[in-house]
Amino acid sequence: MEEDSDRKEIYREALELHEKHRGKLEIRSKVPLDTKRDLSRAYTPGVAEVCRAIQKNRDLAYRYTLKGNTVAIVTDGSAVLGLGNIGGYAAIPVMEGKAVLFKKFAGIDAFPICFESYHSDLVDEIKNIAPVFGGINLEDIAAPKCFEIEEALQDIGIPVMHDDQHGTAITVLAGVLNACRVTGRSFEDVKIVVCGAGAAGYAISRLLRCIGYSPDVCRRVHNLVVCDTQGIIHRGRKGLYNNKYKFILADETNPEERSGSVADAVAGADIFIGVSGPGVLTGEMIKTMNDDPIIFAMANPVPEIYPDEAREAGAGVVCTGRSDYPNQVNNALAFPGVFRGALDACATKITDEMKIAAAHALAGYIKKPNREHILPSVLDKGVTRAIADAVRDAAIAGGCARKV
Repeated sequence: MEEDSDRKEIYREALELHEKHRGKLEIRSKVPLDTKRDLSRAYTPGVAEVCRAIQKNRDLAYRYTLKGNTVAIVTDGSAVLGLGNIGGYAAIPVMEGKAVLFKKFAGIDAFPICFESYHSDLVDEIKNIAPVFGGINLEDIAAPKCFEIEEALQDIGIPVMHDDQHGTAITVLAGVLNACRVTGRSFEDVKIVVCGAGAAGYAISRLLRCIGYSPDVCRRVHNLVVCDTQGIIHRGRKGLYNNKYKFILADETNPEERSGSVADAVAGADIFIGVSGPGVLTGEMIKTMNDDPIIFAMANPVPEIYPDEAREAGAGVVCTGRSDYPNQVNNALAFPGVFRGALDACATKITDEMKIAAAHALAGYIKKPNREHILPSVLDKGVTRAIADAVRDAAIAGGCARKV
């Protein structure tokens, strides 16, 4: 009851805040406009010379315009927080909030671009606005459309990343690395169950498996099982071929071809990663896991299992998506630094190597992790710089950085 009361108070305060300021963003000039000379340099006739330079070499837009430090936060409003398909208008406050985080943590100028979900070809819409931006942050777009859009935009010459997928996956991988450290596990040998096969679950599973990497580039999890609302995903399951992305998960995970329920999957596992819904995991299920299990119960606001219950059942490390418990897994730990590093490199894309570098930088930021502290605070500004440096270096090493 106290929690419900606190939430109602936050809701009331949020409405008052947004009404008072008419939103959370504004645009300000970086240059003076006090004299005729100022106007001549900032606008006509002086600006024509800048236009001519960029016409000869498009990459100079990174040097002479806002492009090199600007990200578009793009949504169609089809999967906003836990609110579902609420449309582009209702998604504006969330995208504004994301833009504020970009500015606060990474110094990036980000702007909400909210389409209504009736737009049939969002890919073309995004391509048409790309020239002014140095990166595209896809946000709150429902699966499987989010996968299709991200894939179709990888060749437009600027980084495009669906944060609900990869920001979450990077943060989870960092948490798993440190949770393994504090429980004395070898990352390559753990048995992991991912519960949820939507945007976050798909990306988490693929990043944990490090698909496409040679062993000397990144360690990988060999024993990974993914579950959805119908239970364990495996190659022989009926109807699987109707969903390309679940077919990929079936092909790349579950090497033992296990079938059954979430409870069947959890038995004998070392790590449970939940991006599903409330109450999916029980204390009795945790008791069937290996000793000292690691639990990521990230459903919000009600997790798959509450931390106290998980610990009572024997969990060694417990993480949630909430800020009122230790070990919050928040994608805000990842995306500011990832885009900061990509912009610093004037990168053409965000590669898997860059994501892996981000995860290791995030994990390594905690020098002495413990069971109550496997990830840093979202408010720790040093996190963004550590990730940005690693991502920039990975972009340069991978050949996708521009020299401007």
